[in-house]
Amino acid sequence: MCHLGPTKSFFVVCLVISVLVGSLIYWSADVPAEPKSRAECRPFAPQCKPFLLGYNSGLRWHRQNCEVEHYIANNTLNCSTLISDFNFITAPLSKEEEEYPLAFILTIHKERELFIRLLRAIYMPQNVYCIHMDAKVPLEYKVSVHKLANCFENVFVTGRSETVTYAGYSRLQADLNCMEELVQSRIRWRKVLNVCGQDFPIMSNLELVRYMQSEKWKDKNMTPGVKQPTKFSSRTSLQHIEMPGNVRRIERVKLPPPRRIQVYFGTAYYALTREFVKFVLTSQVAQEFLVWSRDTYSPDEHFWVTLNHIREAPGSYLTGGWEGSVRAIKWSDQEGASHDGCKGRYVRDICVYGTGDLPWIFKRDSMFANKFESGTYPEALDCLEAWHRIKVLMQATVPIEPTWLLAIPYSRGV
Repeated sequence: MCHLGPTKSFFVVCLVISVLVGSLIYWSADVPAEPKSRAECRPFAPQCKPFLLGYNSGLRWHRQNCEVEHYIANNTLNCSTLISDFNFITAPLSKEEEEYPLAFILTIHKERELFIRLLRAIYMPQNVYCIHMDAKVPLEYKVSVHKLANCFENVFVTGRSETVTYAGYSRLQADLNCMEELVQSRIRWRKVLNVCGQDFPIMSNLELVRYMQSEKWKDKNMTPGVKQPTKFSSRTSLQHIEMPGNVRRIERVKLPPPRRIQVYFGTAYYALTREFVKFVLTSQVAQEFLVWSRDTYSPDEHFWVTLNHIREAPGSYLTGGWEGSVRAIKWSDQEGASHDGCKGRYVRDICVYGTGDLPWIFKRDSMFANKFESGTYPEALDCLEAWHRIKVLMQATVPIEPTWLLAIPYSRGV
């Protein structure tokens, strides 16, 4: 990252603010100096304001259309209105991004509002998005997600839905279902990234593209992980049965992996080349390893990283370890070492972020942060969302449309 001196930093901030405010005035001359607040819009939390561009120099931000849940349930809503009112970006923001389309797999089962805001944050018209909805979600949830997806040519719901169990094979199969359809897409995406419904981006799309094309990763798959530690060996050495709601271990020893494959252990999240995805779906070695993995515990945490350490796999990274800035996560057992504690609350040893966690998140160089709950700590998501969109628009090389603004800047105090 660039490091600017105080004078130059102030000049750049002022310039960006001037462009944003000036453009807004040009597009919409009747915007009041201090917009009237809307009952449905939460004000930005005090802890959040210092991270909004220009706050210290007198600029204030007013959140726009916030009734996401109500909006998506409106059966009379047409797509053009939805895209505009939901502030989706409708044009590539740079030639660089247009020439390097990405694919995304979104696996969701709850938090519909958070999902919509996540999709809005990562959406670009040159990319392609596959949504996997857990088969257990209510019909009304399914209908609303299909309604949203049908408004975009490059967003679709996978035709095959799994009943997903935490740590079960079904979670891995959900990603594979999307991959089978993504390789058929007319959009020639370069790499695929997977996200869950409680993720939110830290990097902009431009930053993701540049990260994927960096010297280290341009031809490589990103699957952070290491040779399976002994303490996790029972996950793959003993058989497990996926049952409704849980995975149960059976005290029955499994056969060794096919072809003497060395099993690795890592994260379930990745960035994979198109060629590697085709290898996973079609190669004999990958299919044999997939069958072997069916009765293991949390196979998505060993499947991708293990195949990425096979020499014949396209884009393999034989010497890779925990490299790759995939997720910013506060694990409870790392408190005091890699982070200063969770300011929200821990769920399954992972921090659900509160506003007090934002300074830590903003300092990460990760692609995404996990995890958020829109109902528990909504202010944290509000702030991160606004901060992210401001950054995205600052990096654009095309004229900014007023509907792309999630918040309106104004110069009077709040």
